[in-house]
Amino acid sequence: MYITIVHIKVLPDYIDLFIQASTENHLESVKEPGNLRFDLLRSDDNPARFVLYEAYENESAATAHKETAHYLKWRETVAPWMAVPREGIRYTGLQPEF
Repeated sequence: MYITIVHIKVLPDYIDLFIQASTENHLESVKEPGNLRFDLLRSDDNPARFVLYEAYENESAATAHKETAHYLKWRETVAPWMAVPREGIRYTGLQPEF
């Protein structure tokens, strides 16, 4: 399993717009071949902090995600709303096994 956890801090004035754009991206991403999970999480302690938890069957499926129209639209739309550049950290999923 190929996992990326993306940490995002959004400028306060853009939180609602970020959630809307990220929800649209989520709804399309979960339809992709090889997608196992695509979660949008928000911090309880800081409403401007978000995490995307992206799990794909393999690296090829994750790479294909970054070429989709919905991802490219999301990336361009939300970039100016971020307080700092997003940080994606790669993980290898061990359990559960798919």
